[in-house]
Formats: sequence, C-alpha cells, structure tokens
Amino acid sequence: MKPNLDYINEISDNDTVFKNKLISIIKREFPLEKEEFLSNYNTNQYILAAQNVHKLKHKINMFGLKKGYEIAIKFENELNDEKFDSYEDFIVILDLIDNYLNKI
Repeated sequence: MKPNLDYINEISDNDTVFKNKLISIIKREFPLEKEEFLSNYNTNQYILAAQNVHKLKHKINMFGLKKGYEIAIKFENELNDEKFDSYEDFIVILDLIDNYLNKI
C-alpha cells in the first residue's frame, strides 16, 4: 500500500490552485482528525471513535488506498460493536498517510 495523488489530480483537472488548496486542507485536517480519533479510542469512547474513522476513511480513499479504505470500513463497524481486531492495521494506514503528507 502506497498513498498517491491520482484521485486528487483527477478531481482537480489540472487546476494547480485547486489541487494545492485541497492538499493544504487535508494537511491541516488530517492530523487533527487522527488525534481526535486516538483520544476517543484511548478513552474508550468507541462510538465517537467510529465517527472519527468514518471521516478519516474518506481521506484514506482520496490517497488511493483501496485496501486501507476497506480496512477503515471494517474497523468502523468493529468499533460500533466494541471490537478492535483491525486497530493495528488502521494505525498503519494513518501513519502511512501522515508520512506521505509530510513529504508532499
């Protein structure tokens, strides 16, 4: 799994200003959403954590991580049932995106 900008390039349709604005928004929002998820998860607020995952999964999808998106869907459902089997896989995906955002 490797993040990419294919989807963002597609929706920006060669509009560099729009593309850069979108990336800037994601760079600002993603760390905050990740932090909120971790806070909710670590304080056993699993319904709120599931809502955080719901928001994050769309950003995961934007970076072309189809398998990551599927893991996020599964983990969101698990959290609603207070199950945590996909936690480690989900964290790996968040870290992948975090590292990628720091490079672009």
